[in-house]
Amino acid sequence: MSIFDKRLKGVRAPHCKNTMDCATQKMPVPDKVFICMSQHMGPPCDVLVKPGDEVKVGQVIGDSAAFLSAPVHSSVSGKVTGIEEIIMPNGTRTKTVVIETDKQQTYHESVKKPQVTDRASFLAAVRNAGLVGLGGAGFPTHIKFNPRNLNEVDTLIINGAECEPYITSDYRTMMERGEDVMMGIQAVMKYLDIPNCIIAIEENKPKGIARMQELAKGLPGVKVQPLPSRYPQGAEKVLIYETTGRVVPEGKLPADVNCIVSNITTIAHLALYLKEGIPLITKCVTVDGGAIAKPQNVEALIGTPIKDVIDFCGGYAKEPRKLLMGGPMMGTALYDDTYPILKNNNAILAFDESLAETQPETPCIRCGRCVRSCPVKLMPLRMEEAFLKDDYQGLQEYKVNLCIECGCCSYVCPAKRQLVQTNRLAKARLRKWMQEQNAKEGGKK
Repeated sequence: MSIFDKRLKGVRAPHCKNTMDCATQKMPVPDKVFICMSQHMGPPCDVLVKPGDEVKVGQVIGDSAAFLSAPVHSSVSGKVTGIEEIIMPNGTRTKTVVIETDKQQTYHESVKKPQVTDRASFLAAVRNAGLVGLGGAGFPTHIKFNPRNLNEVDTLIINGAECEPYITSDYRTMMERGEDVMMGIQAVMKYLDIPNCIIAIEENKPKGIARMQELAKGLPGVKVQPLPSRYPQGAEKVLIYETTGRVVPEGKLPADVNCIVSNITTIAHLALYLKEGIPLITKCVTVDGGAIAKPQNVEALIGTPIKDVIDFCGGYAKEPRKLLMGGPMMGTALYDDTYPILKNNNAILAFDESLAETQPETPCIRCGRCVRSCPVKLMPLRMEEAFLKDDYQGLQEYKVNLCIECGCCSYVCPAKRQLVQTNRLAKARLRKWMQEQNAKEGGKK
C-alpha cells in the first residue's frame, strides 16, 4: 500500500502571505558581512583567504574537496578583517569570514559568462555558481543534477509551492524573474536531456500561476501544475507524489523515481550565472511577523547581519519574543539577530509575545490527530513512545527516518506534544545506535 493517501493529508495552516504584493527591495551594501563556510549540506568549506586580504565581489573565499559541498563566494569588495568561529542555528560550529566593505562592489576577474557546451561543462558551471537548494535544505545543486541514473530521469519538477505561512520570496521570483526561471529550466532540460518539466505552484498564487503559464507557452515539455493549498505541499516527497503519482521509498532520492526537484529561485539564479557569470551572492528574504515595523521582501547580500536587514525594514515595532530563520513550521529559532543571511535563508520572522508563547505539554490523549495529519502516514505518537524507551527497533519499525519533519503532528496536537522535535532527536539517536551496531558486528569478524 502507498505511504500516501489519494488526497494529501497535512494541515490547513493559515497562509499569512502579507508580503505577497510587496516588490523586492534591494538593500544597500552593509558596513560588514559575515560569510559562513557552512551554507550547504555536507562538510563546511575551507577558508581560502586570511585577515588583511583584499577581496572582490564573486571571488571564491571558501571551497572543499568533499563530494557534498559547494564553493562560497564573497558578496562584497573590501578587506578581510578576521576569521571567526560561530555557532550556527543548528548547533554546529563553523568558520566565518568577516569582510569590511569598501562600498565599491568591484567584481573579481573570475566573474564572467561561463562557456557551456555539454553536460560536463554545464555541471561545472552549476558548481562554480555556488548553487544550493534555496528552499531551505541547502543540498548542493550540482550533485542533485548529476545522479547515478541521470539517463533514466524523465521529469524536472520546479518547486514553486511555497507552502509555509508568511514566506513569499519564491512568489516574488515568479513575478519579478519569470524569464530567468524559464531560461534556467530550458538549460537544465537541454544539458541533462530531461524531456518533461512540471512547474508546481499552490493554487493560492493565481497571479504566479498565470505568469508562469504565459511564459511557458511554446516551450516543449514544460507545463504548470496548480496544487491544492495545503501544507506541506512543497515537501519534496509530497511534491513528487502530487505531480507524478510516484512514491520515493525510504532511504531513496527523487532520482530513484526518475525525478529531479529544484527550487524555483535556485533555477532563476542558475540563469543569472549562465548569462553573466554572477555566482550566488544575494538572497531575497521575506521579513515579516508581528514584531516587524514594515514587513517586506528584501534582497540582501549573503553575509549581511540579520539586524541590518530588520533595521532596513524599520526595525522592531514590538519587542521580539521569537526570531526565526525560515517559516513557522520548519524554520530554525535564532538566539539573537547577529546571525548573517545564508544562501538557503528564505525568510526572517520576528514574533511578539502574542504568537511566540509556547504552551506547556500535557499527556497524550490518544486522539490520533497526529496520525491523521501526517502526509507520509506515520504514527508520531508511537515513535515518541519508542524514543522515550530507547527502543531503536521500534523506531525502525515505525519508520522514523521517513519523517519529513514538516511539523504537522506538533501543529495539530491538542496536548502540545513536541512530536517533530522528538522525531528529529530520534533520527540522530537511531543513526548513532546503528553505527554502534555496525561497529560491533565488524569487530566480531
